[in-house]
Amino acid sequence: MSPVDHLTGATLHDAPPPCRGCMWWQTRPGKDPGDRARFVEQVEDEFGPWGKLYRDDGRVTGLIQYGPASAFPRAAGMPGGPPSRDAVIVTCAYLLDAQTPWVLQSLFLAAIGECKDRNLPALEAFSYRYPGEQSFSRRFLYHRTIFPADFLMAFGFQPRRTAGRIELMRLDLRGIEMAPEESRLERLRARLAPLSAAPAGVR
Repeated sequence: MSPVDHLTGATLHDAPPPCRGCMWWQTRPGKDPGDRARFVEQVEDEFGPWGKLYRDDGRVTGLIQYGPASAFPRAAGMPGGPPSRDAVIVTCAYLLDAQTPWVLQSLFLAAIGECKDRNLPALEAFSYRYPGEQSFSRRFLYHRTIFPADFLMAFGFQPRRTAGRIELMRLDLRGIEMAPEESRLERLRARLAPLSAAPAGVR
C-alpha cells in the first residue's frame, strides 16, 4: 500500500492540526475567512482531491495542498504573482519531522504524477532564493508556503516571475516523461540530498 493518500474532506481529520481549519490561501487580504466546509465541497466538485497526505505506519507525517489557482485567491497578491490561470498551484506543505525530508520529496512527486496523469498543463509554486548556507529547519520548516528555489528546480520547475528573492516557479507537465515511481524517487533523492540534508538533532 502506498504511504501517500489523497487529501479530501474525508481525510482532512487526519491532517496536522494547523492544517485542518486553515483558510489563509483561500482568503483575500482584508477579508473574513471563508467557510472551510464550503471550500472543500466546491474544490472537490470542480477539481477532485486537493492535496496529499503521507502516512508512516498509519501516522500522518506530512501534507501538501494544491489545486486550481482560482481556488486560492491569496496567491494573486503574492510577490511574483499572480499564478497562471491554467496552472495548478502548490500552496503549502507541512512536514512534521525534520528527520524525514524524503516525505516532502514523495509528496511533491505524488502531486506531479497525479497532475500529469490527469493531463493538467502545469504546476506552479512560490519559491525563495535563500542566501548562503541555511539550516534545514529554516529552509523547510520556517516557511511552509514558500519553498527553496533550488529544491523546486530539482523537480524541473523554472522561474516565471521574480519579486526580490521571491519567485513564481512553473513546471510544464506537458514536456516531461514520468518514469516508474520508485526510480523517480531514487533519482530525485540523489539530486536533493545536498539540499535537504537534516543533520542529527536539527528540528
